[in-house]
Amino acid sequence: MLDTPQAQVPLLDMGTQGTDPAGFAKALGTSFERFGFAMVSNHGVPDAIVERAWAMTKAFFGLPEDQKRAYFQAGGGGARGYTPFKTEIAKGATHVDLKEFWHVGRELARGHRFEKEMAPNVWPDQPEGFKETFLALFKALDDAGLRLLSAIAVHLGLEPNWFEHAVDDGNSVLRLLHYPPVPADAPEVRAGAHEDINLITLLLGAEEAGLELLEKNGSWLPVKPPAGAMVVNVGDMLQRLTNHVLPSTTHRVVNPAPERRGFSRYSMPYFLHPAPDFMIATLPGTITADNPNRYETPISSHDYLHERLVEIGLIKK
Repeated sequence: MLDTPQAQVPLLDMGTQGTDPAGFAKALGTSFERFGFAMVSNHGVPDAIVERAWAMTKAFFGLPEDQKRAYFQAGGGGARGYTPFKTEIAKGATHVDLKEFWHVGRELARGHRFEKEMAPNVWPDQPEGFKETFLALFKALDDAGLRLLSAIAVHLGLEPNWFEHAVDDGNSVLRLLHYPPVPADAPEVRAGAHEDINLITLLLGAEEAGLELLEKNGSWLPVKPPAGAMVVNVGDMLQRLTNHVLPSTTHRVVNPAPERRGFSRYSMPYFLHPAPDFMIATLPGTITADNPNRYETPISSHDYLHERLVEIGLIKK
């Protein structure tokens, strides 16, 4: 009997969305239904901005510890600014994650209706150009995310612009992650097995490997995007909205092989969230006799996010 080749998350050309929107939507939706993940090339995020962002990320995390901690917002749930090493823990995990991170959120005008739910950004004095770089990257990822959501809407039989009202002024977050070198005998993983909270996550490829998704057969599948490509995955909010038609897949970042443990790992996931007042109510088209409604009671994205941040230790009860 011949061995069956290991499944791979497909690489999709997002450039085809303009010429064949239905075909791209079908390919993206099929990948999501199978893996909860996809990889996309030609996503439109400018290389120059990405390169500047990598340089800024490495420069910031290379600052002295006391300098970084000056930007930690105690009691803020990690919503903005700096979150120190070994703070976040995956739901149900026994070890904290081996990472530190920085959060950039949406810039709101003073007096905006979401001012109470969405904290203002925190900006470091160094490195120079940090604010301008990450506001530009945030905007580029926001635009790419809206295009991906349009394809998801088409796949679900909705109008292409269905998600626009949901994510207008959404509480999205750009996370700059640093996983420092780890000892050879470290018992933790860099990021424990978890699911994302949001609608979709857009992840620019990291130099160091380690991202794995949990297959339906219980095995772990490495996800290795080629240079310039982006990993996209379904979050719990979209899973709930689609009654699990699009699954939010468990994933993790494992410790590297012993010969790579002396190297840091950096990544920049963009967590695309709805607006705080968006009600997550099961889409009628996803409810069938074989797939009855799992969520009879809608919940606001703000309340759902708060529940989950408590679970992962960023907000205390």
